[in-house]
Amino acid sequence: MQPRFVGRLGVADAVTVGNASLGFLAAVAATVDVGLAARLILLAAMADALDGILARRYGGSAAGEYLDSLADVASFGVAPALLVALVARQMWTFDAAPVAAAAGVLLPALFVAMAVTRLGLYTAYDVESDATEGVQTTLAATILAAGVLSGYIGPVRPMFLVAVTGLLAAMMVSTVGYPDLHAQDAAVMGVVQGLAILLTGFYGEVFAFGLLVLAMCYLTLGPKFYWRK
Repeated sequence: MQPRFVGRLGVADAVTVGNASLGFLAAVAATVDVGLAARLILLAAMADALDGILARRYGGSAAGEYLDSLADVASFGVAPALLVALVARQMWTFDAAPVAAAAGVLLPALFVAMAVTRLGLYTAYDVESDATEGVQTTLAATILAAGVLSGYIGPVRPMFLVAVTGLLAAMMVSTVGYPDLHAQDAAVMGVVQGLAILLTGFYGEVFAFGLLVLAMCYLTLGPKFYWRK
């Protein structure tokens, strides 16, 4: 007997499901190596971009948009939130710093809740649009992962990392409009992202910081200044 998905799902859906698996692997890796977890989150973001390209090239399935949102919950909701929570847990205990420790758990939990809410709203209202309301979960997760890899908002600055997580949670359900990236801009970001994943040491941090700068520029300037088609 064949699995139910045979003949119903396409190549883009296979990449989407792989994206969800990367999210799980990132969550597991976060318990051992936060740098590896951040790289897996960025790899999942590249898979998320690839499944969109494949869907446009070969066509999507009726289940595609639902699979995409479900995968994004794992890779860009749960995985980055767990990464932040574990970084915070390494720095603060409830006995020594109860307020900071509570923030290190509650704000990542809020991040997951807002990611799920945002993805549900996106699936219901924005799938066919070339713009969306609220910060994309992929962008939010990319900022957190690139921040950890660059060290700029990572383990050496845990309070900043937790605060950014809370801010991104709020921005995901805002009414601020974000236009889709043009293909050439997405390609540039993808190259920087790939190098941040592959390289280690000084050069890895440089490209991770470059990715963080690109993501922050789009986050802050995109709604008003990013040109539209």
